[in-house]
Amino acid sequence: MSKIEIACFNPESAMTAFENGADRIELCDGLSEGGTTPDFETTKELREKINIPVFVMIRPRGGDFTYSESEFEQMQKDMLQLKSLKVDGFVFGILDENNQIHGEHNKILVEMAYPLPCTFHRAFDRAKGLEDSLEKVIGCGFKTILTSGQEPNVSEGKENLKKLVELAAGRIEILVGGGLRSTNIEEIRAFTNASYFHSSAITDGGSFASANEVLALKNK
Repeated sequence: MSKIEIACFNPESAMTAFENGADRIELCDGLSEGGTTPDFETTKELREKINIPVFVMIRPRGGDFTYSESEFEQMQKDMLQLKSLKVDGFVFGILDENNQIHGEHNKILVEMAYPLPCTFHRAFDRAKGLEDSLEKVIGCGFKTILTSGQEPNVSEGKENLKKLVELAAGRIEILVGGGLRSTNIEEIRAFTNASYFHSSAITDGGSFASANEVLALKNK
């Protein structure tokens, strides 16, 4: 059975996703930056209203995924605070200055999150090397990779997504996202054999998830 995660950049979208059948919410802030760490109080209020899994993004800023020591310290601090809210998992990804998976820093955060599962987000699509990056992420202890197949969107990356599903061989979940909509999810699912999908469900160029789009994604 396929599942759908909705990326929510505000409380309204999270409630829309929850009320219209989403299997999981990725909660973040900073839509224009591609997602950043959400506010503590916002997360706390939503956690009390929503009983499906909520994964929280840990990302101190937009831009690249190579962080300074002070930014990495901020990520650790944010994770510990948000973990106290009984969220269900975390979403992050750190690359080194050569755009390789930063093994040491990612492992530290994965261990801090334990026993909660972690998703390596679309920093994966900026990393060099498909198979090598996959193995490094698995080695860090992540349970999921959110990816468009190291291409700008899932349609362009579908060949790589199919390959990732095959290479992962059940060792890690390949969460397909990046330009995924109800109009292409059936084609992408059939081609890649993936079973978990990710979308913001934003259809009007605004910042709020569409209830109709969440329903359509879930139904397809």
